[in-house]
Amino acid sequence: MTTAARATSQAITSGIDTDGFAFVHGAAMRELLASHGPLTDWPAFADSWDHLALDTYMADGGRYRKRRHAVFSAEPGAPVTRSPHQPHFQGLDYNPLNGGVARWFEPIEPVIGRGASLTTILGFCRELFDGLARGVFRWKIEVHQFRIEARYGEDGRPTPEGLHRDGVNFVLVLLINRRNIASGVTTIHDRHDRALGSFTLTDPFDAALVDDTRVAHGVTPVEAIEPGAPAYRDVLVVTFLRG
Repeated sequence: MTTAARATSQAITSGIDTDGFAFVHGAAMRELLASHGPLTDWPAFADSWDHLALDTYMADGGRYRKRRHAVFSAEPGAPVTRSPHQPHFQGLDYNPLNGGVARWFEPIEPVIGRGASLTTILGFCRELFDGLARGVFRWKIEVHQFRIEARYGEDGRPTPEGLHRDGVNFVLVLLINRRNIASGVTTIHDRHDRALGSFTLTDPFDAALVDDTRVAHGVTPVEAIEPGAPAYRDVLVVTFLRG
């Protein structure tokens, strides 16, 4: 690991330990990930966001969100492995808009799920979150590919449920790409709804990492800049829940 990557890792750990969250700029995050494994399939990984399926569970009637989903597990002393496809479920206390129902999303494509980039990202998260949890645990890992689209005069809502917690232990939000959009500010609040920080994911690999047991997060709507041109925000969300 390079000196710069080690410094980034220490800053993330310190930020989450102290404040419950950390923001990382893309260049630093990419270098840190590269120190944990290859990213050789990144172009194909990023291009896979062009093949997501419409989220048909949106209680607000919106058709601005596309996604794919997969579940992995990590047993102590064993590698991260993909689990059989299963629904994503959140209780209404965590997601009052879309929770309370088992939501079956299209699975992440097998070649993407076993590819170098996702394998590296999951390995990095496991090492980081094992350290933050101060122990080696069984983890249930959920991986979400999201594309939020905006049209001129019609915003896209990355977190339509508003400021929220996911009901897990830790969350990584990693920007893959954004095109022709403004806004999309990530905000972090404590359990008393006090604002702790904000950050806009603008460049590939920009990241937000949060301790979901301690803080809530949300993202402001995204707006199309140029009329008639595609406008979207692509992110990877990885959640770790201790088993």
